[in-house]
Amino acid sequence: MPYTEVEGRRLALSNLDKVLYPATGFTKGEALHYYVTVAEALLPHLRGRPVSFLRYPDGVDSTAFFAKNVPPGAPDWVTVREITEVSSTPLHQVLIHDLATLVWAANLAGLELHTPQWRVEHEARADRLVFDLDPGPGAGVLECRTVALWLRERLASDDITVLPKTSGGKGLHLLAPIEVTASSSVSAYAKRTAMEAEAAMPDLALSKMAKALRPGKVFVDHSQNAAAKTTAAPYTLRAKQRPSVSTPLTWEELTAARTEEELVFLADQLPLRLETKGDLMAPLLDPGLVRPLPGS
Repeated sequence: MPYTEVEGRRLALSNLDKVLYPATGFTKGEALHYYVTVAEALLPHLRGRPVSFLRYPDGVDSTAFFAKNVPPGAPDWVTVREITEVSSTPLHQVLIHDLATLVWAANLAGLELHTPQWRVEHEARADRLVFDLDPGPGAGVLECRTVALWLRERLASDDITVLPKTSGGKGLHLLAPIEVTASSSVSAYAKRTAMEAEAAMPDLALSKMAKALRPGKVFVDHSQNAAAKTTAAPYTLRAKQRPSVSTPLTWEELTAARTEEELVFLADQLPLRLETKGDLMAPLLDPGLVRPLPGS
């Protein structure tokens, strides 16, 4: 088993040649390399947030499991916090503050990294707002774009700045920095806004998770604002047929896209994208953009 040293931490890396994405041959070693390459942009979005892992030890075509608690055998230098406010039983979750912990997590085939909208210093009190735009059958990311643009304008009327990213699948995620607010209040605001979107675009937007209503429409999923829920982190890999990435966008490129494929980004595209565009989600961490939610 090969060992490597990352920031003074000795790590045993395993099965680096194992193919995790059979359709493309993308290996575990390539997944680790990807996370090392994007770490500078990714880590600020993970810091302070307990990370849940969607693990695929035998690849994306095999059984996965969602791990919130720290896996057995974690090194003693991995930071773990007890989370008590969001579950009936305490959780012991990993905080990824550094490259060594990120590499350790990726070595467990923790392909997908998910975080809540709150940080551990104010558990169950969110500092960001999220909408997950999920297209039903017959709709796609371009339909999601129409809803996203409406939401951008609607939230701007409340002086809230919204940043888009691909989900890494078929949809879009919208994130906004807000003043620390009880997750229940953020959820209520998000639900009201989703209902407004449905009222404004009844043939396109949907605020309820009813499968019978989904064809041809975009579900404005507001539920991920709940304290117990999580969202795929910016720059996380996604467990799709190809090693796609949840990729921050500019509104200009989102508006200009003519095909769905223009809004699909794979792991090997991210290094150059980051080099040329930087972290497009960095404004999410800008204190100057933080705004209160109306009525909070």
